[in-house]
Amino acid sequence: MTKKFLDQNMSYREELLNSIEPNFIFSDKPLNRFRIPKTENNQNKLDKNTKILELKKHINSIQNCNLKDNAKKLIFGDGNISSPIMIVGEAPGVEEEKTEKTFQGESGTLLEKMLKAINIEKNSIYSTYAINFRPPEDRKPTSREIKRYSVFLKEHISIIDPQIIILFGSTAMEAVISSNERISNERGKWKEIILNNKTYLLMITFSPSYLIRFPENKKFSWEDLKKIRQKILELKIKF
Repeated sequence: MTKKFLDQNMSYREELLNSIEPNFIFSDKPLNRFRIPKTENNQNKLDKNTKILELKKHINSIQNCNLKDNAKKLIFGDGNISSPIMIVGEAPGVEEEKTEKTFQGESGTLLEKMLKAINIEKNSIYSTYAINFRPPEDRKPTSREIKRYSVFLKEHISIIDPQIIILFGSTAMEAVISSNERISNERGKWKEIILNNKTYLLMITFSPSYLIRFPENKKFSWEDLKKIRQKILELKIKF
């Protein structure tokens, strides 16, 4: 793939990204950091915030959960609750526990670069996890744990009510579409899920933490990101 050279103001970002992934290409169009999120009436925002707080309390009150008992903090979600884009990661790690925010540390840095490569700022969208507590020793959640927390995740999605959902990793995939297939077979395809009688469009791709461990798969994630960008343009989604 031929690289597109950017102007001097953008070159430092290309250099930094290329140190991790040589296949991502930034757009030569400057990011609009002053985009105004889609308007939403105050009552609707109030209702969303109320429902989010209720769901958070509900998750924090669950009993007999090894994940909760061994974790330090609940990592719920953050970002723009009115965003048309919602991203779902697998589970929080040590950096997320420290900050109580999603996608921190090295994987968070990579995620931000991936999103910026298709002109999306992380703080303009909403992000959460399939599992809201850090698994012991950062192990993969069991299918039983994923199923238990999937109820909360699906309610979370219904509250945010996005136009597009991006699932990062096999745990998020299993939680939302109940698939145990290899993520390499499921990624890169537009799928639909119905929650509370509403259809949501979603895309599955590799998680940033996985890509750090297996950088040879970043070229596939770039293909997925391009499809997401194209769908945003087709649906005329604004941030």
